Amino acid sequence: MTNKVEKIVLDVEAIKKLLPHRAPFLFIEKLTDIVPNESATGYKAVGYNEPHFAGHFPDHAVMPGVLIIEALAQAAGALVMYSLELNTGNRIVYFMTIEKARFRRPVKPGDMLCMKVKALRRRGPVWRFSGEAYVDDALCAEAEFSAMIQEGTDENGGASNGSR
Repeated sequence: MTNKVEKIVLDVEAIKKLLPHRAPFLFIEKLTDIVPNESATGYKAVGYNEPHFAGHFPDHAVMPGVLIIEALAQAAGALVMYSLELNTGNRIVYFMTIEKARFRRPVKPGDMLCMKVKALRRRGPVWRFSGEAYVDDALCAEAEFSAMIQEGTDENGGASNGSR
């Protein structure tokens, strides 16, 4: 049974409360179409001044495929943290596997990357997702990946009690 899509839109400030990532490694700016524990859509405006474009490739800028997969994983991680009502103070999501990754077309500066993620299964703290990244209606990349939610640590390296 599918839950109803929530009308809420998470902006970058809300996402920063869910994920520990920060610039220049935060690759989602908005999360919409949220169905808790099931699916969501993430967005990233690809800017020409992002640091990876200086070397990949200077005369023909292309967003690295691994960063597109990372953006998909961040969208999935934000969905999980939102669904479970967690935040960066009490849990963290770690990438575990990437499978069936395919890159269909380059993503370039000026593109709006739209990332659709769908939960395939959950076993305890481990979640498995499928993800597709689009620019306009063109599929750019797809993959299946898994991640694990782990108890956060405090500033001294000990387990966090989740309080802020």
